[in-house]
Amino acid sequence: MTRERTPCVYILASGRRGYIYIGVTSDPPQRFWQHRTGAFEGFAKHRNCNRLVRIEMFASMEDAISREKQLKNWRREWKINLVESDNPEWTDLAPEMGLAE
Repeated sequence: MTRERTPCVYILASGRRGYIYIGVTSDPPQRFWQHRTGAFEGFAKHRNCNRLVRIEMFASMEDAISREKQLKNWRREWKINLVESDNPEWTDLAPEMGLAE
């Protein structure tokens, strides 16, 4: 059985206004499990960015990648404002989405 692909851009944080990591995936449950378990070395693992604070879904992977590139070029304060526009307390959204805790 093949899992349905869901292209998305996500923002992880180490805590409120802490380190920020922006990524893209077509398999959110698998990718968040990888982040939670530290399956891969890198920025997110070493900075303890495992709190999902924003997620944006897209119709295509091309659109998701374009948005990821846009966000990565933003200033830090703009990224903080984006997160706080929908999630002012920087609450971990993964559990309410049924994703890896």
